[in-house]
Amino acid sequence: MIGTAAAVLLLGTGRIMGASGIVGGFVDGTGQDRSTTLSFLFGLIGMPALMTLGGWEVATNATSLPWLLIIGGLCVGIGTRFANGCTSGHGVCGMSRLSMRGFMATVAHIGAGAATVTFVRVGLGL
Repeated sequence: MIGTAAAVLLLGTGRIMGASGIVGGFVDGTGQDRSTTLSFLFGLIGMPALMTLGGWEVATNATSLPWLLIIGGLCVGIGTRFANGCTSGHGVCGMSRLSMRGFMATVAHIGAGAATVTFVRVGLGL
């Protein structure tokens, strides 16, 4: 679905998709096109809601602790700003354009994710 969204955005607007850049631009007011940004955010938030209303159930298996999800979400948001992008930008769009920066960032993202999961599950026992 991320690849399809990236292709639609590229073909429709000529912009390369990066979810963190789009959301960050909306939050801090630096986004260029409010209608595209709002459409993207509506799809990002609205599609899971519509799927839930339609009877689709998706098990994330992340955690049942809401405070851990909030902390994790904040860490991901801050990290994507430091990394100048997230896995949708670097992994899907960057790697498909054969960007070395995309490849390196994706390796770093996946490595950091694996280390974090190991620490939280094994080290903290959560």
